[in-house]
Amino acid sequence: MIAVVHHPDYVAPTVRGVGPTKNAAVRDLLLASGAALDWHTPDPAPRGWVEAVHDADYVAEVAEARVPAVKERRIGFAITPQVARRAFVVPGGTYLAARLAQDRGFAANTAGGSHHALADTGAGYCVFNDLAIAAVRLAEEGRRVLIVDCDVHQGDGTASLTAGRPDIATYSIHAEKNFPARKARSTIDVGLPDGVDDDGYMAALETTLLPLIADVLPDLILYQAGVDPWSGDRLGRLALTREGLVRRDRWIATLARDRAIPLASALGGGYGTDMMEVAGRHVASILALGGVFEE
Repeated sequence: MIAVVHHPDYVAPTVRGVGPTKNAAVRDLLLASGAALDWHTPDPAPRGWVEAVHDADYVAEVAEARVPAVKERRIGFAITPQVARRAFVVPGGTYLAARLAQDRGFAANTAGGSHHALADTGAGYCVFNDLAIAAVRLAEEGRRVLIVDCDVHQGDGTASLTAGRPDIATYSIHAEKNFPARKARSTIDVGLPDGVDDDGYMAALETTLLPLIADVLPDLILYQAGVDPWSGDRLGRLALTREGLVRRDRWIATLARDRAIPLASALGGGYGTDMMEVAGRHVASILALGGVFEE
């Protein structure tokens, strides 16, 4: 069975939330998929875990739902009490997925991948950086963590928040001309030109990620499994097919499985006017990743 992490508070409406949110749609499509799934509910991340990555003043602004308007504009939506609760639960979910992966090989969080959040502010639809929060906690528990970010946008916040830590490495493969305009420095950055297709993407991924894994020798991978490299994504600039996204995910899962590296995925980006279509891409990603470990 595929271990899946979900919490009711993931489904928090925002100013953009009309009808079911993406997290609710992902949950519903997973339930309807017929796949053998083992559901887990996370605890919120303790405030101390969040403050190990984010400035305490910003954490307080979120916790008390009093984020200044200038920061809310940068995030892209208002921080209501519901959204604030969600902000603490999501990193708890990514951490739980990582702990489950250590026992099961793979686990998926049905939210997360909030890789643009910085120390003192959120950005790009990200409030807290669940990847960095979970990675720092896991590193403090003695893990060598590699964050593999395949979202179409660079993982600038993750790179910034974990910079200088010898026990955390970051990898980002993204559209070079896409958001954010000002990139951070990951351990390895692979900026792709617009329009890269399945074969070009896989060639770049294989030739850059394999040497990093050989160098870092991680004992856990956090995978930001964004599905916005798809050619039809509203905010993407690459040209992967749906089959190409599955090919990417199966390759990463096989790499981790064959090296006995626990793999925990977070949802990442995926954008469009049809929420069920977007959720379908995410569900295909989770099932492709988990399917490799079930083989």
